[in-house]
Amino acid sequence: MGWTFKLHGGIAAALGATLLVLAALTWLPGTLPMSGSRWLIVVIVVLLFPIFISALVRMFLARADRHSVWLAFRCLSGKAQMGLAALAVSGVVMMVFSTAGEGNLQAAEVKDGRYFAFDTTPQARGTVEITQSQYQAVLEGDQRSMFAIPGLLFIGAAYAALTTGELRRADRGSMPSRFA
Repeated sequence: MGWTFKLHGGIAAALGATLLVLAALTWLPGTLPMSGSRWLIVVIVVLLFPIFISALVRMFLARADRHSVWLAFRCLSGKAQMGLAALAVSGVVMMVFSTAGEGNLQAAEVKDGRYFAFDTTPQARGTVEITQSQYQAVLEGDQRSMFAIPGLLFIGAAYAALTTGELRRADRGSMPSRFA
């Protein structure tokens, strides 16, 4: 596998792992200090799109079917397989527990010392006033989603980059050499 595939997959996996750790930290009491800042969202988006799109383009250019991609994943080292699988499973578990416990409230905000959230119940959509404890719970749920979803996308990009690199390596190994 070429070094660019390893670098691409490594950066995507590291960023995904970092975001999943931040998502897990939202279950601790209190709010994360940096999660309220808009610059963090901008950094995540600016990094996510080029890494994810380029991984998809690399996968598309490899023209492999699902079975070949699975075989390429199986050819990765055991540590890489276990790392990607552990990150993907932990991200999915976080999202399942997060969406199961959130309820119908999202987008918590404070106006004039009062706490509000958007209620997504089908018959009662709109902004409702909530207690401070509900505000904290909604804020933590929003933060968890804000970190876990891009984290899973980064892990998917790492999977795509590493398996595509393995496919390219296998294809190159089966071709006759020009110098033989």
